[in-house]
Amino acid sequence: MHEWALAESVICSISDEIKKNKLSRISRVTVKIGELQQIDIEIFRFALENVLATYETTVDQECIILEKELSTLKCNVCENEWSFGENIKKMQADEAEAIHFIPEIAHTYMRCPVCGSPDFNIKKGRGVWIESIEGET
Repeated sequence: MHEWALAESVICSISDEIKKNKLSRISRVTVKIGELQQIDIEIFRFALENVLATYETTVDQECIILEKELSTLKCNVCENEWSFGENIKKMQADEAEAIHFIPEIAHTYMRCPVCGSPDFNIKKGRGVWIESIEGET
């Protein structure tokens, strides 16, 4: 269900940008998906297609490009950098699911693999956003 809510937000934002910039034809929309979101790409793509069908817009499903952004986490104690992908195999399913819904909760379940500190920054790989919209007026 998380993917459906995100798809609705993405399509609504695209529609708003089209109106705001008076675009008549859309050639490409790039949507970035942070690794921490753990979005199921196929469910998200299916949700986008179905939500898109309910909007009056000039966007075709084929012009929406989904790109995953890998995460980078940096320890504030020892400055080690690692990725969420390195930790997920060690996590319980319910812990990974909690991070799926609320990425900020990662500090509760994850530790720096070098020093064990829970004090780290998420440098990248969080959220879902529209990177760009290309079109003609």
